[in-house]
Amino acid sequence: MIPVLEIGGTHVTAALVDLHDGRVTSRTRKPLNADGDAEDILATVRLCADGLSVSPGARWGVAVPGPFDYARGVALFKGVGKFDALYGMDVRAAFLDGLRQRPSDVVFLNDAHAFLTGEWFAGTVRGHRRAVGITLGTGVGSAFLTDGRICDSGPGIPPEGRMDLTEIDGRPLEDIVSRRAILARYGDSAPDVQDIAGRARAGEARARRVLDSVFTRLGVVLGPRMVDFGATALVVGGSMARSWDLVAPALSTGLVTGGWTPDDLRADADSLPPGVPECPTGDVPPGPGHGSAAGERPTRTRTVKPAGPAGDAALVGAARAAVA
Repeated sequence: MIPVLEIGGTHVTAALVDLHDGRVTSRTRKPLNADGDAEDILATVRLCADGLSVSPGARWGVAVPGPFDYARGVALFKGVGKFDALYGMDVRAAFLDGLRQRPSDVVFLNDAHAFLTGEWFAGTVRGHRRAVGITLGTGVGSAFLTDGRICDSGPGIPPEGRMDLTEIDGRPLEDIVSRRAILARYGDSAPDVQDIAGRARAGEARARRVLDSVFTRLGVVLGPRMVDFGATALVVGGSMARSWDLVAPALSTGLVTGGWTPDDLRADADSLPPGVPECPTGDVPPGPGHGSAAGERPTRTRTVKPAGPAGDAALVGAARAAVA
């Protein structure tokens, strides 16, 4: 079992992952104040990690958002609305010295990369050779994957593989698509995004208009990149993906406008729309137990999906990084 951490803007999760079948156990999740001071942030992470039953000398995988020097384990957060107090800190050293069961090493990777890798290995985009992952929360995380490997350059891929470095109408993407952007556009600082989503479901026109605009514009800017990259799958994670009933229609509209038309979003997860071939040429289902045996669920040609309901993808991706 591989010990892992997923550090997000609002929470930290510790777990053990069995890579033979992608199973996640011993999950512990704690709220995390990304605006707190460095010691409080690290103390919360350590408390969460120390709850796992791990032998000393284990190699840990840690999924964490950027900006971050993943090779060195040094935090580079500055002016991004979270973890500013960690700027310049050697987080690897803090974990190596501070965890109750001293690790032999700590491997860091981008949380969006971990998310997409996990969804490809044992989640919703199994069988797709080229897939894109987007995480929507305090900001926009992104990853582009070919045959199980994260790509940071090539056709359709933004600089460093980061959609947050792209622009819409001359403005940074996160000025349009992010938690702060949605709250600003809504014009009321009291509710959070999930509250605005609830109001949209209840029929409030302003809430629905704001969310439709945000996710449609995301699709418009993402669609051409999906085409150029040759993606057959898009998986969306992060806290906003929990409002998939609101995200999916607007995002799909934008993707179509951008030139990438997904299959019917209403289709059952275990069936294909009429006339769609079972598997794109050359696609080989990866991961444990996902061969081409009779009766296996086929891969769609162009699919848009929310993250798996268990929310395990980034944990699985972190475990794969730890053993790489």
